[in-house]
Amino acid sequence: MPEFKVVIADPAVKRVRAVPVKVVGDDELEYSDKHKEQYELPRIKVHPEIVKLTNPELGVVIVRIWRDRIGGERIKLAGRYEEDSSLDKMMIKVPAEFMREKLGKQEALGEILRAPSFQIRVRGDAAQRFIGLRIGDTIEGAVVGLPGIKLRISGGSDIAGFPMRPDVPGAVKRYLLLSSGLGFRPRERGERRRKLVRGNTISEDIVQVNTVIVK
Repeated sequence: MPEFKVVIADPAVKRVRAVPVKVVGDDELEYSDKHKEQYELPRIKVHPEIVKLTNPELGVVIVRIWRDRIGGERIKLAGRYEEDSSLDKMMIKVPAEFMREKLGKQEALGEILRAPSFQIRVRGDAAQRFIGLRIGDTIEGAVVGLPGIKLRISGGSDIAGFPMRPDVPGAVKRYLLLSSGLGFRPRERGERRRKLVRGNTISEDIVQVNTVIVK
């Protein structure tokens, strides 16, 4: 059965507003294999004021947590927010298991923002619905748990990283002589090379599907 990593970009996010917060682990929030493997987004509790500041229309936020502020090292968690007015205004709660696994502690400083992009893995019947779609086609967002919106296929790649190109018809793999664009970045002016690319149609050979939200 096919399985895809679906990358979802939100073009409505023109300017990201990151709000500084205190991040606290909560054992009531589940963080199991389905979340670790990105088949489902974990829940994140936030105060209503944070929702007003970040305006996550799709219900998806990104939390960036400092692991090492001096070294500039951060970890990232994408999740679905839930309002909780009992929290301090500038505190959010994430799964305690995530904090234990990634930081080894239950509190840290971080920031929260509306997700400009995030990814979900799909398999089984949900993945099957992508088979045969071409770059430019649309699919209902409910297939990745986002009902009420549509996703436009903007590209993708296979397990080796060879990209899909809109100008190559079919679910094929082909060598093209390229001077620019998907699959080749010239280092010198006028440089051309023969590169392996994928066609514009999704097949089981594709592992990542890139999409853009359209409403």
